[in-house]
Amino acid sequence: MQNILTQTINFVKKTLATAEAGHDWFHIERVYKTAQTINKTEKADVLVVALAALLHDIADSKFNGGDEEIGPQKAGDFLASIGVQPEIINEVKLIIKNLSFKASFGEINYASKELDVVQDADRLDAIGAIGIARAFTYGGFKNRVLYDPAIKPNLQMTKEEYKNTTAPTINHFYEKLLLLKDLMKTETGKAMAQQRHDFMLTYLEQFYAEWEGKK
Repeated sequence: MQNILTQTINFVKKTLATAEAGHDWFHIERVYKTAQTINKTEKADVLVVALAALLHDIADSKFNGGDEEIGPQKAGDFLASIGVQPEIINEVKLIIKNLSFKASFGEINYASKELDVVQDADRLDAIGAIGIARAFTYGGFKNRVLYDPAIKPNLQMTKEEYKNTTAPTINHFYEKLLLLKDLMKTETGKAMAQQRHDFMLTYLEQFYAEWEGKK
C-alpha cells in the first residue's frame, strides 16, 4: 500500500505544482491528514480513503471549464496505470464524483462510509481560519470584490448559478461556508466543524465592525 500512496502523492504534487493556492498540494495534504484523523473512529477502508483524499481535486471542474467528469476520469486513469484493483478505482471515482458541495445540488445516488470521511475532511478545509484564507484567495483569483452591501447573498441558487456566480467573497460565507457545519456526516467531523464555524462567525462580526469603522 505504501508504494501506491507514494506514487500517488508524487503524481498529485507534480500535477498541482502550478495550481491556485486554495486548491494546491497543501490543500490536498490537509484533507489527507484530516481524513486520517476522522477515520481513526470511523474505520472506513484505509486505502480508499487515502486515495480519494489525495486525488479528489486532481482536476477540479471549476478550473476545467465546468467539466465534472474529468476529475474522476483522470484519477481512475492514473490508478489503473499503477496497477490498483478495479474495484478500488471505482470506489475512488465515485467518491470524487459525489464529493463537492455543488454535487449536493443534484440527486445523490451513492453513499459510503469512505465518502463521508473524505467529504467531511474536504469540507473542514473550507471553513475556519484556513477556510477564510482560501475563500479570499479564490476570490482574488477570480477578481471578485471583498464585500458589497448592495449585493445580498443568494440562498436559493441553482447548481448552474452556484457554478457561475461572481458575487463578493463575503457572500460565499452565507451561500456555502456557514452551511457546511450542518452537513457533516461523521461525529469527529461535526465536533471539528463546530469550532471552525464559531470562528467564522467571530470573524464576520469583526469584519463588519471594521467595514463600518467601529473597531
